[in-house]
Amino acid sequence: MENLDNKRVAILATNGFEESELREPKKALEKAGAHVDIVSLESGTIKSWTDGNWGEAYKVDKTLDDVSQSDYNALMLPGGVINPDLLRKNKKAVSFVKSFFENHKPVGAICHAPWLLAEADVLKGRKVTSYDSIKTDIINAGANWVDEEVVVDQGLVTSRSPKDLPAFNAKLVEEVYEGKHKKQMA
Repeated sequence: MENLDNKRVAILATNGFEESELREPKKALEKAGAHVDIVSLESGTIKSWTDGNWGEAYKVDKTLDDVSQSDYNALMLPGGVINPDLLRKNKKAVSFVKSFFENHKPVGAICHAPWLLAEADVLKGRKVTSYDSIKTDIINAGANWVDEEVVVDQGLVTSRSPKDLPAFNAKLVEEVYEGKHKKQMA
């Protein structure tokens, strides 16, 4: 298993994230040794979405005002419908996402999170997957959309839904371990 000691990963999320899509990647990254911060729009807590209802609240470690991509080795974006829809309307969140691509750092996005990648204009020419209901949005953003459990394209890791979490987590840990990808760009 890859050792992620001394690696820092930001999980960007806000209210309405799919709980398993934050909890499970965070656990996998921490088990591999990474330090993981939940980064959000405001301090305090953010509420998860689970089984069609509001779920557990999670403590926000840092706000977007407190961080930049230079603080982290990688970025992870959980899905849920509400979470990425709120984040893609926030200029700071979109800039934060784009900055990881501009600096060739690994990014993981699952389920509806690629909406945020479309907003950051980082999908042109990339092979990605997502929840099938946003397929057209992802294609319209210039991506080559495929229906696969996990897709890795030059440091960008994408998966379709919570059922893909084991494969997604394994690839995310691997990409964070590998570090910068020269061809990972906005």
